Amino acid sequence: QVQLVESGGGLVQAGGSTRLSCAASGSIFSINGMGWYRQAPGKQRELVARITSGGSTNYADSVKGRFTISRNNAKATVNLQMNSLKPEDTAVYYCNVDLLLLESSTWLDYWGQGTQVTVSS
Repeated sequence: QVQLVESGGGLVQAGGSTRLSCAASGSIFSINGMGWYRQAPGKQRELVARITSGGSTNYADSVKGRFTISRNNAKATVNLQMNSLKPEDTAVYYCNVDLLLLESSTWLDYWGQGTQVTVSS
């Protein structure tokens, strides 16, 4: 019904930049919040950044001033620009979308498959 396709990430040197993208497709009527989460080995999944349909954003304290989240409502995409990367940013990054399917009245929470970001020191 719904696919979230993530792209970007990979191996980056400390201080470098990379950009993650996530595109939602399928039987979608409407999208509300979109965001990025990450999970490092041995740790719980945590919020990185989130953006509402109106463009309001919130960030984890650890990434404020370094990461920027943006979205394109017409294309149903959400991006995460990651600058000044640190080794502690190494994790699997997951796209998350709150959406309403066609012919449904229930908002659902969808996750991407995850993309690895590794920051070398």
